[in-house]
Amino acid sequence: MYEFKLPDLGEGVHEGEVLKWHVKAGDALAEDDPLVDVETDKAAVTIPSPRGGKVVSLSGGVGDTIFVGNVIAVIDDGNGNGAVAAETAAALEPAAAPEPASAGRPTPVPTRHPGKIVPAAPATRRLAREMGIDLRSVTPSGPGGRVTPEDLHAFSSGRPAAPSAEEAASERRSTAEFAAGAASAIPFLDVEPMPEFEQWGEVVREPLRSIRRKVAHKMTTSMILVPHVAHMDDADVTELEAYREREKERLAGSGESPPTLLAFVTKAVTAGLKQAPAFNASLDPFREEIVYKQYYNIGIAVDSGRGLIVPVIRDTETRSILEIGAEIRDVAARAREGKVDVSELRGGTFTITNVGPLGGTALIPTINYPEVAILGMGKVQEKPVVLGGEIVIRKILPLTLAFDHRVADGADAARFVSELIRQLSDPLHWLVSKV
Repeated sequence: MYEFKLPDLGEGVHEGEVLKWHVKAGDALAEDDPLVDVETDKAAVTIPSPRGGKVVSLSGGVGDTIFVGNVIAVIDDGNGNGAVAAETAAALEPAAAPEPASAGRPTPVPTRHPGKIVPAAPATRRLAREMGIDLRSVTPSGPGGRVTPEDLHAFSSGRPAAPSAEEAASERRSTAEFAAGAASAIPFLDVEPMPEFEQWGEVVREPLRSIRRKVAHKMTTSMILVPHVAHMDDADVTELEAYREREKERLAGSGESPPTLLAFVTKAVTAGLKQAPAFNASLDPFREEIVYKQYYNIGIAVDSGRGLIVPVIRDTETRSILEIGAEIRDVAARAREGKVDVSELRGGTFTITNVGPLGGTALIPTINYPEVAILGMGKVQEKPVVLGGEIVIRKILPLTLAFDHRVADGADAARFVSELIRQLSDPLHWLVSKV
């Protein structure tokens, strides 16, 4: 028998939500066959089976949270050494054992949920060890059956772990009132208590989890820590769009894809970053240093259907526009299918988000922290402009550069965007460009 533990899913990832099992108990599978789809707070990944054989048991159903290091499957691989019983297929706790109970701490009681992984955040698990509490003995009250710090304190004090609806509402109000009244490190920033929305009508509550939870954390961090400034301008892409149309007609039926506007923008951004290194940097507030990156990895924001993720196109300074366009199409398609590897979401130096295909005329994007700048693309539209003293119709691309004012100034942004406009306005530029 072989116990397969949930492997390391990447830096900072400790748990995942089961999206789909590709097998069931009793099925035969080969090595590297798809075993389970797991969604973390970074991406959805398909985990292959490390061994071939017969599935003895699986741990966790669709929607359940499973943790790195826990046994998620037992496979009969024909090797009798180290055989395990099927009922131990699910690891119940991380390798670190709880500290012995001390005075004032409750003695862990026998598990109420044998064979079940106990969902809890890493900080909650750490708190449980410090308090000498066996998570399996605590009745959870959090979303998705998660044990919360409040559950631990309730268990420690001897109060019922699962309060009544009235008590739960009272505790939520007390917690919110405490948070709202607590002194904040930022003047005038207080956490307002949520009203009881049910008093006005029916509501549906959904746990904030996986990718959507990560987006919430990232955006809150970015908007609180980073002083955002936005510089807006328009690029005349009439000639560039005409060139792309000619290429589309030329390649029709060949199986090749024409260059995308986003690929041109990505290449132009790379050239601009070489001239404006402040936008290809990060600010380290602990060392009080600006970290200038000497590589160019451009993140492309993609609506995955489960939340916004940002796959990274690496080394764009050495890639052709056609190569960049092909990779953007590939990674965007895989992102929507939940097949992007966590490693593909790391190492970005600058991000581009494009709402144009959805019909947005302009936007002010949020910086993808710890980067210091992001470019927002709006919808290309035909607009009347004055050219050579005459009013003519041109195709205009709205651009917004949001940047960290601690690292760059408005003049830097104006020069950066002006260079983008220059490159995008003249397709002949790409014939002689060395970028």
